[in-house]
Amino acid sequence: MFDEKSELQPDQCLDARGLACPLPLLRAKVALNGMQSGQLLYLVATDAGSQRDIARFAELAGHELLQAEEREGEFHYWLRKA
Repeated sequence: MFDEKSELQPDQCLDARGLACPLPLLRAKVALNGMQSGQLLYLVATDAGSQRDIARFAELAGHELLQAEEREGEFHYWLRKA
């Protein structure tokens, strides 16, 4: 699941492929709650709604969305916990 070519090295990886909205967001929230400040979460999802949800969540919660991209119908996110 993790993209080995990425320069970003996550502390935790979360596979939310096949999950419908709002599950990718909820799983990301739970994962981030269990992480320490400054750690990096890598999330991959197939739900297009995750693009809006993850960006808005990061903004509201104060987390840093370092990178977001779509590749072959999958959405990849790198979030740094506030």
